Amino acid sequence: MLLEAQDIGFRYSKGPWILRGVDMHIAQGEIVGLVGPSGCGKSTFGRILAGYEWPLEGHVTLGGEPLPTAGYQPVQLVFQHPEKAVNSRWRLGDTLKEGWVPEASLLEALGIEQEWFKRWPNELSGGELQRFCIARALGPKTRFLIADEMTTMLDAITQAQIWHVVLEIAKKQNMGILVVSHEWNLIKRLCSRIIELSIVNRDRE
Repeated sequence: MLLEAQDIGFRYSKGPWILRGVDMHIAQGEIVGLVGPSGCGKSTFGRILAGYEWPLEGHVTLGGEPLPTAGYQPVQLVFQHPEKAVNSRWRLGDTLKEGWVPEASLLEALGIEQEWFKRWPNELSGGELQRFCIARALGPKTRFLIADEMTTMLDAITQAQIWHVVLEIAKKQNMGILVVSHEWNLIKRLCSRIIELSIVNRDRE
């Protein structure tokens, strides 16, 4: 199965184009890096791949079909800022019920305590909330993971632990991963292929 983006163009309202003519594909089991300067649209592209934004030009397909719009999404996105991914009015346990409840072994591997599920999102630190969001994204039906600066806010040791867990699950589930990061060492260590985005010519119409 391929996750494909063809001739993607995107801008907000009538502002400048953020993305224009972007093509990309990821196969299940493949780990691809996405790099580029600030402002080139990496995060926007990640949201488009996961169905959080819809392109104004081009399209995204999963296995040759449009992205599904209902049920558990096979393309999961982990945001750089985890507070954007959870409902602040729901306890974390209620948030998990939307998708799936991770097994105890996964929670332990990611350093997540069962007691957190009784808390509100603002009662966790940024790093704790990010680990929760990573666990939520690693469901058995996930076929592709978009990791947008996923471990930036974690220390080096925790980063290594998290990626070890993620890669083990990805291998087991034949999951494709797009690693969006400014950290070249991380990209080179994890990815077999690297895609570089450049800033769109703002005058192009």
